[in-house]
Amino acid sequence: MNIQPQVNSQTWNFQNSYVELPAKLYMKQLPVSVKNPQIIYYNMSLAKELGLEFLSEEKVAVAEYFSGNKIPGGASPISQAYAGHQFGHFTMLGDGRAVLLGEQINQNNQRYDIQLKGSGQTPFSRSGDGRATLSSMLREYIISESIHHLGIPTTRSLAVVQTGEKVYRETINDGAVLTRIASSHIRVGTFEYVINFCSKEDLEIFIKYVIDRHYPEISDADNPILELLKVVMHKQIDLIVHWIRVGFIHGVMNTDNMSIAGETIDYGPCAFMNTYNPKTVFSSIDRNGRYAFGNQSTIAHWNLTVFASTLLPLISDDKEKAIQLAKDILNKFPEEYSKKWYQMMFEKLGITKPLKEDKVLVDTLLQLMEENKADYTNTFAALTLNKVSDDSLFTSSQFNDWRKQWENRTNHTDKQIETLKLMQSQNPLVIPRNHLVESALEDAIQGNKSQFNELLKLISKPYDYKPPHKNFQTIPSGFDDCYKTFCGT
Repeated sequence: MNIQPQVNSQTWNFQNSYVELPAKLYMKQLPVSVKNPQIIYYNMSLAKELGLEFLSEEKVAVAEYFSGNKIPGGASPISQAYAGHQFGHFTMLGDGRAVLLGEQINQNNQRYDIQLKGSGQTPFSRSGDGRATLSSMLREYIISESIHHLGIPTTRSLAVVQTGEKVYRETINDGAVLTRIASSHIRVGTFEYVINFCSKEDLEIFIKYVIDRHYPEISDADNPILELLKVVMHKQIDLIVHWIRVGFIHGVMNTDNMSIAGETIDYGPCAFMNTYNPKTVFSSIDRNGRYAFGNQSTIAHWNLTVFASTLLPLISDDKEKAIQLAKDILNKFPEEYSKKWYQMMFEKLGITKPLKEDKVLVDTLLQLMEENKADYTNTFAALTLNKVSDDSLFTSSQFNDWRKQWENRTNHTDKQIETLKLMQSQNPLVIPRNHLVESALEDAIQGNKSQFNELLKLISKPYDYKPPHKNFQTIPSGFDDCYKTFCGT
């Protein structure tokens, strides 16, 4: 199959390589038209990256395209089939409320999936309505943009279109369609689907496609399948380390929500941690804390084990040998993750040339933060600014002892400016605080977007230490104690 891009200008530039795969991997599916589409947000900077800025000339056309009422020229709409382990249990899934329009090729020959989310029922809807609420789509828009500006690989949001129709959940909600942009929507769950419901030949075709599309550099390796496992593992390690760096909790790390491209995908019950506690969980459906903040690396490892199991038939004809070869790679996960996690924490503390004993500095600080219920983001911002506050952490004798040790380590270098720049690049001053997100969403669905716009502007420069951001750093007392997030399906 041909997945070499061909670029035009000032027009949709679709290719549809996915539909050249075995037919079992998707269903042809048009989006279900909506009553009265109105554009709520259109991400112009992203549109330019995609080569779609020409669409901005007419709001009506934008609303029609990104609601699914009008199909772009060259598109071949489909819903993708996949399976997945949800909270550890295997189930058949697929795009139950999404349609992939096609793959847009931008001016730099980069390929991006353009998908409509909330676009109506598909053969994979499993009795669902296939729709999405305006609130949940606005949430995905602002959180995915925040993750992008924090420098973390992610799917992005191109547009939010209000449908003029109601969506029934716990309450009656306004409906919306979100246009999601991704390197691809191929998941660990896609591999699970192929291994369980397709032939070995289908698996061979699919894996070759994935390698050609995402990791062509490994195609000539002695064992490209093993190399695929390695590269995806390292992508996931890097991603989780980034999440931990900024206090992000995905909330539902099922295997169908794990992108092969190493991007953050499926923003449902996600949130940001305020008070540091590895057991922090906000998702209303995660009653046992499976996907808590401190468990995310363990779950990534578990998901990768599932991924490896789908590759076994092509790793080696000898099943036992295949298992051992996969284990040899997977067993390196804890060490590799720990190495990159500590390196990230050293950078947050401005330690440019870490020593072995610096691990104690990291571990001690996190312990003190947990004991004193310190704010994760604000603590590292205060250290960056060298402006400690009067909260319980900074006034404790144990912290003062720790601070002296830390200052001695960072003062060993004469490159103080370099240290400051490093800390500022790793420690955001601003994150989308949960109470601010909820307040902005509440206003936005009532038609007042001023809070939402202000928050969008703020999160676009999370590492800007120049303006004062105190109002956005202060957390209402007790807010997180009863805060719950929902998936919106």
